[in-house]
Amino acid sequence: MTHQFMLHPQLKQNTFLLGKFELCHVLLMNDYQFPWVILVPERINVSEIYELNTADQTLLIQESSYVAQKLAEAFHADKMNVAAIGNVVEQLHIHHIVRYQTDKAWPYAIWGKFSAMPYTQSQFKNVEERLIAALF
Repeated sequence: MTHQFMLHPQLKQNTFLLGKFELCHVLLMNDYQFPWVILVPERINVSEIYELNTADQTLLIQESSYVAQKLAEAFHADKMNVAAIGNVVEQLHIHHIVRYQTDKAWPYAIWGKFSAMPYTQSQFKNVEERLIAALF
């Protein structure tokens, strides 16, 4: 029986696929309140970074650092929040969230504080273009 990588249903439901790096799928969280990219390593049955082999761990850190830097530059972030939590979605995924001292959750974490506010079609097109130009 061959196992195939599949994106967790909740990630699939709450994000847009922007593209793919060597290791990770690059997703945009459907919440216009925060520029928010999620990396998901294309590996089966992995929920923790330490479960990746050494080469994949290194590649994940490189891809994550690249995303954090490019988001910070493109969106003039005051701070980048980068986290692998996985309490709700067990599939390994790394959040990269642009934060501003003026955002409504500052200085606290954004999880569980506010309902997501989905992008309108025009908002999505605008942020998609910015992200693709910055990341790919």
